[in-house]
Amino acid sequence: MRYFLFILLTGASLVAYSQFDKYFENKSLRFDYYHAGDSQSDEYYYDETRMEPFWGGSKVNLIDTFNYGKYYVRVFDAATDSLIYSRGYCTLFDEWQTIPEAKETCKSFSETVLMPYPKNDVHIDFYTRQRDGQFEKKFEYLFKPSSYFVSPERKMVYPVFDAYISGDPANKVDIVLIPDGYTEQEMGKFIRDCQKFVREMFDFAPYDQNKDKFNIRGVMAPSLESGSDIPGDSIWRNTIVGTSFYTFDSERYCMTRDNKTLRDVASNAPYDQIYILVNTNKYGGGGIYNQYCVTASGNLASGKIFIHEFGHGFAGLGDEYVGDVTYSDFYPLDVEPWEPNLTTLVDFGRKWQHLMSKKTPVPTPDIEKYYDVIGVFEGGGYASKGIYRPMHDCLMNTFRGNEFCGACQEAIQKMIDFYSR
Repeated sequence: MRYFLFILLTGASLVAYSQFDKYFENKSLRFDYYHAGDSQSDEYYYDETRMEPFWGGSKVNLIDTFNYGKYYVRVFDAATDSLIYSRGYCTLFDEWQTIPEAKETCKSFSETVLMPYPKNDVHIDFYTRQRDGQFEKKFEYLFKPSSYFVSPERKMVYPVFDAYISGDPANKVDIVLIPDGYTEQEMGKFIRDCQKFVREMFDFAPYDQNKDKFNIRGVMAPSLESGSDIPGDSIWRNTIVGTSFYTFDSERYCMTRDNKTLRDVASNAPYDQIYILVNTNKYGGGGIYNQYCVTASGNLASGKIFIHEFGHGFAGLGDEYVGDVTYSDFYPLDVEPWEPNLTTLVDFGRKWQHLMSKKTPVPTPDIEKYYDVIGVFEGGGYASKGIYRPMHDCLMNTFRGNEFCGACQEAIQKMIDFYSR
């Protein structure tokens, strides 16, 4: 029976790989565009397409099965109209839409989607999730791989070192670590910080049981100055990918708007996920699903910042804490959030209900009796009422403990499996 199952799985993998070889080359198409609008609208504007030398993603799981993210890209073979690739993702733009500035002005953000490089003409369709949770098609582009306007130019070539390698990128989660605010003389510190990232990442479950499913590489890209921008303190630093604290006027939110440089630097290695290490002791960071994560590498809490932000960027986990006024209207209470660890109870059956004891009440009183069980605790997604989290505490809530709750661990494991099978 086991032998028969092995044959079936092997056969399925061979079919999936043949599908990849039928439609794609083993390198990446980088599609850059501008995303613009205000609090009520968004528009997509084509920028450029680039050919990059590596494809770090799965060659089997080409179609997204999670339905996560504010946005969605779908790629169709133009000749047959067959869906051949899709991914959900988020961006800084959708977060910006929730802040007061977006009600007063329009703004544009540079964004990128990455996909395996098509062999033939494809339609690339872009979708935005509406307030009711449904996706609406917003933009379509016909990509022709024969076009001489597709640039193979490598703008920022740097050495890459292996921080942790376990195998072929096609069946591993590939993380590329990008330095920001490390000068040429501080590249040794960057290497040590990458090694620290590896150690601390694998200290936490479920990553500790999945070390053989990851590759982690660092790009040796120096900055002219050390540190990061801190506008609230009138500190400005000339760094390679331009990270800055006070993103959206939140002091600890350290992100970058320089998407194109970030992607140019990341292209030196195969990657599924981009993680920026910022050379500062100041507390802060951020994570955007299927875009990039950031953390301050020198803070005493850097290990937990690493792992919390990667929960956002990699597994699509939402924040489980309360009180961030920046995102006070982030989740409509009449719609089930797409994040796997938050619920409004509109459609709780598809979340973590299967992990709960039937004796645990819904909602679950946030009292000591239930602190160590999976339940439905009110308060999460920045709101104190109407949004619920899986456990009293978790690394997606506070840093008082050292564990993800069972719902978050399950979501992380599913994503690891998706990229490594």
